Amino acid sequence: MTNTDNRIRTTHIGSLPRPPELLELLKDRQDGEDVDEDEWTATVADATRNVLERQAEAGLDVVNNGEQPRVSFNWYVADRLSGIDGKREQELWADLQEFPEYAEETFETDVIDLAMQPVVTGPVEYTGHEEAEAELEEFRDALETVDADFEGTFMTSASPSIVATTHVDDHYDSYEEFLFAVADAMREEYELIAETGMTLQIDAPELLTIGQTAAYADESLEDIRDATRLHVEALNEALENVPAEQVRLHTCWGSYEGPHHLDTDLVEMLPEIYEADITGLSIEQANPRHQHEYRAFAEQPLPDGWTLMPGVVDVKTNIIDHPETIADRLERVADAVDDSTPLVAAPDCGFGTQAGLGMVDPEIAWAKLEALVEGAEIATERVC
Repeated sequence: MTNTDNRIRTTHIGSLPRPPELLELLKDRQDGEDVDEDEWTATVADATRNVLERQAEAGLDVVNNGEQPRVSFNWYVADRLSGIDGKREQELWADLQEFPEYAEETFETDVIDLAMQPVVTGPVEYTGHEEAEAELEEFRDALETVDADFEGTFMTSASPSIVATTHVDDHYDSYEEFLFAVADAMREEYELIAETGMTLQIDAPELLTIGQTAAYADESLEDIRDATRLHVEALNEALENVPAEQVRLHTCWGSYEGPHHLDTDLVEMLPEIYEADITGLSIEQANPRHQHEYRAFAEQPLPDGWTLMPGVVDVKTNIIDHPETIADRLERVADAVDDSTPLVAAPDCGFGTQAGLGMVDPEIAWAKLEALVEGAEIATERVC
């Protein structure tokens, strides 16, 4: 998780564009249609190999499988956890409720309905070993076929609290009981990934977005912080057997092009996030609503030994960030943190967090990642 020389390395945040043929198969699976397993396996293998080749061409240092076989960064767990049956329509996030017509037009996807959330009707246990192992094996096989010398690899996994906040609980007596049941279940996936030697990335946007949810939209800042403390406690319990130096965490204000005017301030939430048993932290810095928040890292310094992965490339528009702009963002962050804090340049979030909802054209997404690498090289000359 740390630099071994004076260079700003590059990575991304997990999801990358999926090919049309894979999106069709994901849609069929979501609709409950039969999918030929040989076709599925071959399509996922091709997509995984291609996404690794594109990462190599872009010049990224730390890579993954682009979440190719997953329908969503969080709802993929519906195929790996027991007790989930059916879906139910849920309220929009608080900022979007003020602009309902915009939300309805913006969040349509042919693969999944983002207004419908899976429902938990029974005990939650981890049943996804076979599927998780297949994804890991596909990734390892693809790595062997790609002519590239990556500096590191990672695999993403949903945090207990993003599962709990985006699934409807119709079984447990309390939210806390539900949350810690999910933590016990997801622990098995975290340990499975860690055993491979890869870095485990925990996807936990809810650590910053909890105030946008229907349950907390009208609550005080202290109530929101209390909820975040509880979420971090559940995460730490699930990570009990995973070395902190092998864990990086991504959080954000939601990977959607919306108003975001009700987002929490980063400086208020960092002390709670710093309690996580991790050593790598990814947070948005290119989002226009939050570009000023590099100052938060000066006011609330990172724990010793942590690596910061600032988001310095936007993932919500088709404007290709200029490498000099990327370098400026990195330089601001570098000035705000301690000189000993390693930086790894990254985008704000994934480019395909929800299959079929591509805010950024696939080829433009890859151009943005190329600009990321160039910007990191410019910033390295300035600050290292």
